[in-house]
Amino acid sequence: MPTEIADHPDSATREKLRNETPWNVVVHNDPVNLMSYVTRVFQTLFGYTKDRARRHMLEVHHKGRSIVWSGNRERAEAYVEQLHARLLLATLESS
Repeated sequence: MPTEIADHPDSATREKLRNETPWNVVVHNDPVNLMSYVTRVFQTLFGYTKDRARRHMLEVHHKGRSIVWSGNRERAEAYVEQLHARLLLATLESS
């Protein structure tokens, strides 16, 4: 009897699953940027209120990192690039 390999998705299916998995945009602490600048970047880039942006900035400052956005991979990659363009240290991680 032939063995079916139903548990092993093909490459197209793996790619689709990879893109559908929620991805986190993580901002990391750095010794260079002012807290007011980081807060302003979060407000302008993500449309956060000043209070929400400040909470994320303080989390970065005190804990070393903050997940500032979660969603599809393509949008997350774009946010990471935009944060890099604003000289913030950001990475992408799967949820």
